[in-house]
Amino acid sequence: MQDMRDKSASDLGREIAAGNVDPRDLTEAFLAAIEANPRRDRIFARTTSDRACAEARAASDRARLGQRRSALDGVPIGWKDNIDSAGVATEAGSALLAGRVPARDAVVLRNATALGLVCLGKTHMTELAFSGLGVNPMTATPPNVHDPEAAPGGSSSGTASAIAHGLAAAGVGSDTGGSVRLPAAWNDLVGFKPTHTALSLDGVVPLAARFDTVGPLARTVEDAAALYAAMQGRAGPDLRGATLAGTRLLVLETVACEGLRDGTDQAFEQSVTRLEAAGARVSRGAIPAVAEALDLAGILYTSECYGTWGQAIEAAPESMYAPVRDRFRAGRAHGAADYVAAWQRLDVLRTQFATATAGYDAVIFPSAALAPPRTVDLLADSALFASENLLTLRNTRIGNMMGLCSITLPTGAASRGVMFNAGPGQDLRLLRLAAAAEAALT
Repeated sequence: MQDMRDKSASDLGREIAAGNVDPRDLTEAFLAAIEANPRRDRIFARTTSDRACAEARAASDRARLGQRRSALDGVPIGWKDNIDSAGVATEAGSALLAGRVPARDAVVLRNATALGLVCLGKTHMTELAFSGLGVNPMTATPPNVHDPEAAPGGSSSGTASAIAHGLAAAGVGSDTGGSVRLPAAWNDLVGFKPTHTALSLDGVVPLAARFDTVGPLARTVEDAAALYAAMQGRAGPDLRGATLAGTRLLVLETVACEGLRDGTDQAFEQSVTRLEAAGARVSRGAIPAVAEALDLAGILYTSECYGTWGQAIEAAPESMYAPVRDRFRAGRAHGAADYVAAWQRLDVLRTQFATATAGYDAVIFPSAALAPPRTVDLLADSALFASENLLTLRNTRIGNMMGLCSITLPTGAASRGVMFNAGPGQDLRLLRLAAAAEAALT
């Protein structure tokens, strides 16, 4: 079954539909692979083998009777540990929530289950989802697929690691400032952040509710689109025939292309060349609203995050890794008037950004400005942790601040992704464009 575990989720769905693979055998193969992996406890917080096997049996029966519920019916996936699962601990990577067991599934998990997806278990993550590096000394730091001692990207670190190591066919994470796209980029996967509110957050442990989103991590754009649709409770879109011919792309030179390290600039420019060769018309330009919006992020994020978690943190501050705890506590410095004024200004900047990009199909830039740093270096130096975390999140956070939908694709260079961003509500159009871009970049 090793060759099956290396296939995309959509390919596995097709194999099930053709009668070549039984969901029971497939699920058992993934569960066995998890158990046999020496780093399993760094990837999965807990598996849900009983649930997975029961769901696989039902999927097998439906396949035999020709009653499959979706293209991914019977396909096993992993879920980030801040997405509620009934009767199974959901602790959001934090000792503050140790022993928390929800009574029901989150809406996105319930929808996906209804369409036949198999839940393998809950994956490790950054504490309360508040870091882009994926380093969590309080529970576990998942291994990066290229170097087990390098940062995996966060906060959906375990989900990305599970897919990249062949322990799940696809997975689901959350993205408040880049937490789906960063681990996807650093592990050579596709990561999709939908428009805010496109997917239900009911049953998802909050971080900053006005920025929180849920999104898929996967091997392909087709998988990401199918999983996104399943979480909405509907069939996936048809991406066949997608083309870059005549599309207009804007390389955002404001902030996003500044200070690139570790060969990120070369990987990005090579990607741009391939996109142009496939028919895209690429322009370059600066949008001053972006830099000003990023300057507001400190007020907006930390205020809401500390407002949500401050009481629990101060009741047991020793239960948190200090650099993450300090990020939360930064929210104490901002008053209510500052927070309200910052949101009012961000609304203006979002309008300016929309006006400046109205003539383009997508805005593109590197998914992250740097390659994954080594975990041991981050843990040894809290100032380095803070500075690398801010740089890591800089580019992905543009999509959250501007209210965009956003997707990262592998470039072919290890741990270097290229990110495509489109306006709010343009999720399906962006996925179609990304499918065409994926073909050009492969």
